[in-house]
Amino acid sequence: MLKVFKKYIEDSFPELLDSHFIIACSGGLDSTVLVELCYQAQLQFSLAHCNFRLRGEASDGDEAFVRDYAKRLKKQIFVTHFDTLGYVNQHKVSVQMAARELRYAWFELLLSQNNKSFLLTAHHANDVLETFLINLSRGTGIDGLTGIPAKINYLRRPLLPFSREELEHFAQVEEMEWREDASNADTKYLRNKIRHEIIPALNELHPTFSENFKNTLSYLNQTQTIASAHLHKLKEEIFIKSKGRVEIEIAKLKELNPLSIYLHGLFSTYGFKEMNNIETLLDGLSGKQLVSNTHVLTKNRDVLLLTSLDETALKNQEFFITEEEVPLNLPISLEFTVVPERFDNSEKVIFVQKNILKYPLTVRKWKNGDYFYPIGLNGKKKLAKFFKDKKIDVLSKEETWLLCSGEQIVWVIGMRADNRFRVVDTAQEILKIEFT
Repeated sequence: MLKVFKKYIEDSFPELLDSHFIIACSGGLDSTVLVELCYQAQLQFSLAHCNFRLRGEASDGDEAFVRDYAKRLKKQIFVTHFDTLGYVNQHKVSVQMAARELRYAWFELLLSQNNKSFLLTAHHANDVLETFLINLSRGTGIDGLTGIPAKINYLRRPLLPFSREELEHFAQVEEMEWREDASNADTKYLRNKIRHEIIPALNELHPTFSENFKNTLSYLNQTQTIASAHLHKLKEEIFIKSKGRVEIEIAKLKELNPLSIYLHGLFSTYGFKEMNNIETLLDGLSGKQLVSNTHVLTKNRDVLLLTSLDETALKNQEFFITEEEVPLNLPISLEFTVVPERFDNSEKVIFVQKNILKYPLTVRKWKNGDYFYPIGLNGKKKLAKFFKDKKIDVLSKEETWLLCSGEQIVWVIGMRADNRFRVVDTAQEILKIEFT
């Protein structure tokens, strides 16, 4: 097995050959075998162990075992302790989900703090089958049926080609020790029920089930590769990048058949999971939005606008400018200069009567009810009506910033200045404000 493992590392994970990585080690069979294989392959690594404090003395025993193992191998070890049940109560998630979220958050922090690029986990072929059946039972697309990725972000999983039986055989031949987690036998957990009851039954029904599954998984991955290439080409054609966002023509989306499958392929990577909602959005009113954990999808006349949620997070923020200093954290670049004379205002430059301003000035996004007195027009005008008259689309409105003096708008930045702050007394200081 060692020879096959080393060849697999050379072919599929060459980045591990010349780097120092971290191995997540629980003390169980799988992770202990992974550590031993990496040690015998003379790779450079440290260990990381999470004590979830869920099994009392047994959890502490696991920690002691891994610490002793690291000491025998003369490897650095990182250990952390979690209040897992406290996290469950606070976030209202299952124990298994809590443990997953806690450990992966710690893994990312650990890599960052120690300037490491990769962390290895001991997922193997049986885990792939169990995950396939779990996703199948819940309902899923091809993404949920193609197994656990060998590489994703900082994670590397070099045991995926090996079955648990192969790991057990290696451990027995090497006369290794490991820790058994009693909860792994408890069939109240779905994964354990699949492991101990469903998979043995499938093997009994068809003796070559495991080998057949490997072939099926290979075919699914090949199909996914073809589908991904097609979707990538389609995105290049209809996802048009413009001004930091993506515009998608609704008419072109409606030409796709079957529509729901295409919508899933095109938008699921942005966090959108309910395709019925996207189909409804296609025929919805302009301005309607769908929000995922990472992105916002907005209907704007005959297109959908896709933007990162990070951009919309600025919507409710305000930035303050004192008379002495313009802060460096402004979301847009403004320059303030006292000048001896004024010229005509433009979209990028305005001239205002400085003594009328009330400091600190505020830079913020517009909100319903805002109004101003646009230069060149008589009287006041609501911003919503101003935007509508100028045919400003939904997202451009959201991206517009205002410069305010107290509650009064001085400038709809990049568009129109307010008449109340125009220069009327040239004997007073004139302030030039430039949007660069």
